[in-house]
Amino acid sequence: MNEMFQFFKQISGKLNLNIYAGIQGQSTPQQMAFIRNLQKEMRQKNTLDSPLNDLKVVVFDIETTGFYPEKGDYVLSIGAIKMKGPKIETGETFYSLIKSEQSLSAEIAALTNLSEEELQKAPPAAEVLMQFFKFVDGAILVAHHANHEQTFMKKITWDILRTKFNQRIIDTSFLIRLSDPYLKSMPLEEVCCICGIQIKDRHNALGDAAMTAQVWRYYLEIAQKKGFSNLTEVYEYLAKLE
Repeated sequence: MNEMFQFFKQISGKLNLNIYAGIQGQSTPQQMAFIRNLQKEMRQKNTLDSPLNDLKVVVFDIETTGFYPEKGDYVLSIGAIKMKGPKIETGETFYSLIKSEQSLSAEIAALTNLSEEELQKAPPAAEVLMQFFKFVDGAILVAHHANHEQTFMKKITWDILRTKFNQRIIDTSFLIRLSDPYLKSMPLEEVCCICGIQIKDRHNALGDAAMTAQVWRYYLEIAQKKGFSNLTEVYEYLAKLE
């Protein structure tokens, strides 16, 4: 549980020059300054105490070639959508493919509906990451099965920008446990079925982010009905159940 509320620790690892195209350059001084300022502002915010109606989060999803970045799997695309409380800001979205010259397996191509040609024409990883961080602007990140997003974002941020990924991230299971403290992790489509959410554009980063945002809204409203004022109160309640 505590992992949901900790900043990511510094990661280590060797840079794999073959994973991301456009990786040749190091971070520019401007990029590093932006990231440092972003991290400083984030540390000064106490967003967990924000009223649930005013809580700003960015719900995001990534599509990858597999589950193990340390074994060569990499990020294909990032999709995100902003929320304020239970309101989904449909006009505030982010989506981008990430440039790659690697061959795409038939299985992943079919699952994500992406092609090697699209990935070859996509923006380089450094550009996509900086655009994504500017879009997030220090907000709490929310993801379904967040450990997947966490692992890959730590890896790509270090490999490309040579800096830590210090964004706060919360798994949807955090709020879902308010309905069933012992509920095990489920695929996104199963949770959507429980919540009555239409399954649309599955395994598209923005499509999955949009569905995850609806899941977050569903359980955020449950938290409000149960009388919780902020995420800190939810955390303290769930911690007692451990």
